[in-house]
Amino acid sequence: MALERLELLSSHACFGGEQRFYKHFSVNEIGLPMRFGLYLPPQALAGQRVPLLTYLAGLTCTEETFATKAGAQREAARLGLALLTPDTSPRHTGIEGEDHHWDFGVGAGFYLDATEHPWAGHWQMESYLLKDLIPGVVADLGLDSERLGLFGHSMGGHGALTLALRHPGVFASLSALAPICAPTRCPWGRKAFLGYLGQDEDAWVAHDASRLMADATTPPYPGGILIDQGLADKFLAEQLYPEAFETACAAADQPLSLRRHPAYDHGYYFIASVVDDHLRHHAAQLGVAA
Repeated sequence: MALERLELLSSHACFGGEQRFYKHFSVNEIGLPMRFGLYLPPQALAGQRVPLLTYLAGLTCTEETFATKAGAQREAARLGLALLTPDTSPRHTGIEGEDHHWDFGVGAGFYLDATEHPWAGHWQMESYLLKDLIPGVVADLGLDSERLGLFGHSMGGHGALTLALRHPGVFASLSALAPICAPTRCPWGRKAFLGYLGQDEDAWVAHDASRLMADATTPPYPGGILIDQGLADKFLAEQLYPEAFETACAAADQPLSLRRHPAYDHGYYFIASVVDDHLRHHAAQLGVAA
């Protein structure tokens, strides 16, 4: 399945590979042009079918944020991992309030398929990623469809955990950085769910990683899930709830490495400090020698 109207916007040599930025038209899911970043390691440029690791970014970010701030390309080049960085949300829809990302109102994509007017028309980020972008990138760039990993930060950490749990068998590896682990309990999640999914809170549960893990009858990732959390993160107590996911993993016998880091906050200095560990975590589960 090829991406419609795929256009290479820019390409930059980086650690023997290429950091690229693309635009395409998402016909069936978003109905609008969408942008994404893609790092191709030197192994991919040489013709190897390398694994694809998708990173879901957080609030206020774009397809460029991780590529320019996280410093992940050096280790990705060494390991032979392609890195896909989608934009977080549809853009330029003409819907009032679409840019209110700063307060986590509707507008921030939240990596789900909206059912409420007016958002349902374009805000189909779950279907976009699973049915459109990831399969299209794999097909168009000749990547390994059997070795897909998923991780993300904050809202994107929520997206990584929930999409991986909602779609068993699609992703072979999973990790997160300061994720929103229990969105049905936190102000950010409740505000987004009310806007996108409506008042039926039973519909919200299907997008709460801690609730999904609590319902697991077998460990969905027996090789382990990695989460890093800064203890100086100002959102930790009110918004993130990693302890809820930790409890759910323990009940499901799901191996979890939840690393708590004194002094680190929620931002990209924290991400840059631990991102190489995440790449190595994924490489090991995707069959790449570290």
